[in-house]
Amino acid sequence: MDEGQIWALEESLWTGGAERYHELVGDDCVMVLPAKPFVMTGQQAIEAVSGTPRWSEVAFSNQQTIHPTNEVAVIAYHATAKRDGGAAYDAYCTTTWHRSSGDEWRVVQHQQTPPPIASAS
Repeated sequence: MDEGQIWALEESLWTGGAERYHELVGDDCVMVLPAKPFVMTGQQAIEAVSGTPRWSEVAFSNQQTIHPTNEVAVIAYHATAKRDGGAAYDAYCTTTWHRSSGDEWRVVQHQQTPPPIASAS
């Protein structure tokens, strides 16, 4: 998968609906999100997204991409997302994509970490 494709797929997960999650998130996926139940599997994540308003826009910065193998792509980035009329949401994220034998890319891992509110030092 080239750089443009992977980032377009990632953006579609932020702005697309539950049907996009059904297409791209595998049942064997694990996610860590800053909302209960915090750690969830692919099906739990799909169900959670089904009841959540989608983001109307998202911007990525500090983008990093590595390809440990031809079948795996790991990305890391900072996301700033907004819903219509809502406040901005910031998070540092990672996603691991895996290519199946059918040449389809699916998410097998995703995490979001909001920036700290106060400095730890």
